Amino acid sequence: MKEHDQIPARIAALKTTPTTELKKQWRELFDHEPPPFNRRYLESRLAYRIQELAFGGLKPETARYLEKLGEDLDGGDPSRRRIRVDNVPITGTRLLREWQGVEHVVTVTNEGFEWQGRPYKSLSAIARAITGTRWNGWVFFGLKNYRRRT
Repeated sequence: MKEHDQIPARIAALKTTPTTELKKQWRELFDHEPPPFNRRYLESRLAYRIQELAFGGLKPETARYLEKLGEDLDGGDPSRRRIRVDNVPITGTRLLREWQGVEHVVTVTNEGFEWQGRPYKSLSAIARAITGTRWNGWVFFGLKNYRRRT
């Protein structure tokens, strides 16, 4: 059996792998500590990394195309590449958070956020509705505020 034949089974197994084991695999595959994001993020990023190591990363032409798209957005100014225009994820982004065994999905909209079919102006309001206590919504959903990065 070829090594590549085992990749789909290895990726499928991530769904039932305990979180502690996912974090161990993260350390092995990325050579650093896993981020404090939710389980779904760990699974998807590990699946990508497993495939990347087995089949190779992006094709050079794809990397060049993405670089060009970035230059179109930042005007070719490398100092602007790490700066986001705003700190809200792109409309349509789905934020996933498991809380007490229940997975919660929040969709970013043009007006704010949507959770369980209801619109919200802030992630903190959603986090409060889910937990019953005050939370910083960015912390609760594993996002980082640009102003706090150094």
